[in-house]
Amino acid sequence: MPSLRDTIAADLRTQITAGHLQAGARLPSEPRLAAQYKVSTPTLRNALALLQAEGLIEKIHGKGNFVRHPLRRLTYTDGRLTPDTDLHITIRTTNLRAGGDLIPLLKVPSRTPLTEFLCLTHQGERSHSLARIYVPRDLESAGLTRPRPERAESREVVTARLPTLEEASTLRISTTLAVLAITRVSADITGRVIEAARLILPGDRAEALFTTHHTIEEMRTEG
Repeated sequence: MPSLRDTIAADLRTQITAGHLQAGARLPSEPRLAAQYKVSTPTLRNALALLQAEGLIEKIHGKGNFVRHPLRRLTYTDGRLTPDTDLHITIRTTNLRAGGDLIPLLKVPSRTPLTEFLCLTHQGERSHSLARIYVPRDLESAGLTRPRPERAESREVVTARLPTLEEASTLRISTTLAVLAITRVSADITGRVIEAARLILPGDRAEALFTTHHTIEEMRTEG
């Protein structure tokens, strides 16, 4: 038997998908909705949290809950982010020194000069994804004097988790909305790490696609 939370979420979901609640419309206040469904405010908020996680509504601090406009889908495949539609990308660079977990991630000594590229994809004022890319500064400037080393290997770790307060604020999402956190480390043919990237994709609009390519010899062995 569905819980009260699921029943309320299903009713509001139907109203949204049927068009009875239009994109941009403000939902009644939480106390009013709780009274309408004859439940406690915490139960009502749990139901709204489900719809927030599905990307159907968004909560704007100090204003209330609103029906969301359709979200642009993001697909992460083969190390690239490919949105369903064109999005603008804002890039900000910062010079810093390696410290904390960047040291083992990049396999560099403490205080090694790095360049951080902060990449934010957005459509209008709505943010869609966040990426922080770290490159040893001697490699970042190599293209000016000599060819940059080619990427020979990339390894990725994908984790589903809740966003940090900073990530939620930057992406303008709820702290209860799960994100896909992807850490990608790329190395050259000598094994030196030439780039480390951390991508944050909101779970209500992103999917990760991984493809495995088998060689003929592998297929013969498996057969």
